[in-house]
Amino acid sequence: MNDMKIGELAKAAKVSQRTIHYYENLGLISPMEREGASHRLYERETLARLEKIAALKRLGLSLDEISSVIDLYFGKKEGILAGKHRVIEMLREHLEKVDMQIDELSSFRSDLIVNIKHMERLYQEHQSGTDE
Repeated sequence: MNDMKIGELAKAAKVSQRTIHYYENLGLISPMEREGASHRLYERETLARLEKIAALKRLGLSLDEISSVIDLYFGKKEGILAGKHRVIEMLREHLEKVDMQIDELSSFRSDLIVNIKHMERLYQEHQSGTDE
């Protein structure tokens, strides 16, 4: 079975048919041909593309970013290397953003600890005042 209908492709890729249509609209994948009047057929490479899209999404790339590199994975060796290099650049950018978020969250956490200790002290002072 070389060609797949959309339902078969969706099942094999573990995505919905709606996702496949959405990816088609974005230009991430395309059907090979239509069978008869209505059924789209997809090549095996489309399954590989869907798997690569899922892998890149797990790495944190947006669909827009994936769109800019996906074709590089399915071409000549030079294209594959260029695609991987671009993905590395994107991942480094994501890492930089994550590091900034970690710094901000760490600072926020420290502020929370200070506020909790302050409120606990006020609460204990209030408790001591009402016990007398």
